[in-house]
Amino acid sequence: MSPASPIGVFDSGIGGVSVLREIRRLLPAEELIYVGDSIHLPYGEKSLEEIRRYTEAVVQYLIHSGCKIVVIACNTASAAALSHVREKFPQLPIVGMEPAVKPAVEHTRSGVVGVIATTATFQGQLFASVVERFAGDVTVLKQPCPGLVQQIEAGELETAATEKMLRGWLQPMLAAGMDELVLACTHYPFVLPLLRRICGPDVNVIDPAPALARQTQRVLANAALLNQAAQSGELTYFTTGNTTTFARTLNQLTGDTAEINPLYWNNTGTQLSR
Repeated sequence: MSPASPIGVFDSGIGGVSVLREIRRLLPAEELIYVGDSIHLPYGEKSLEEIRRYTEAVVQYLIHSGCKIVVIACNTASAAALSHVREKFPQLPIVGMEPAVKPAVEHTRSGVVGVIATTATFQGQLFASVVERFAGDVTVLKQPCPGLVQQIEAGELETAATEKMLRGWLQPMLAAGMDELVLACTHYPFVLPLLRRICGPDVNVIDPAPALARQTQRVLANAALLNQAAQSGELTYFTTGNTTTFARTLNQLTGDTAEINPLYWNNTGTQLSR
């Protein structure tokens, strides 16, 4: 491993691009490999055992690709599998998502904090641990959002259907006095304008992507693995799903046009190859 080795970024689909763009902004010299396991989307409706198996295989692929660090830019995979892959691959730094309950608790004025996430994120021990450590006497409202990831992957960011879903989930939380909203899924920042419109100016919406990018920078700096090159690093995209669909969604969400490379699962869903 050297400072010139790539950073591997992994998500169940395209949502982790919200983290990827923050890493690129903060660390422009770094080479980046992004893997979206779109064929298994959404992870939030899979069993914890399945999520661990997929996450382990993607991390293994990124290690074989020479990555110096892996960023699990997926709350669901982090909740289900972060500790598992850290034990499985102790030779590599692995950074994952932690729901931003701590800053929400620190800044709430009403004493009511809301968290929106996938069902599997709430089922994982990581979320329970974060609430236990940081919530104190603050009320933490949990709201699963089934189907929202699919809406975002379809580019349905401002449609009436997406707004109806969000209002149905958020209005009871607002009525309960929520003034901090934690986005515990990397897909959700892509509907930030809609979320802010529904919640209004008195609710602070916390995007987790910048914090994860900063944590990635800290880990690399502590390991003396930051790339100090003057030129911008290359970015390579892979998906296990349809490459045309991934490219179209990437363009809809970010405006980027990029070649998308295919990855293939073996028959048992335990190994990836190009």
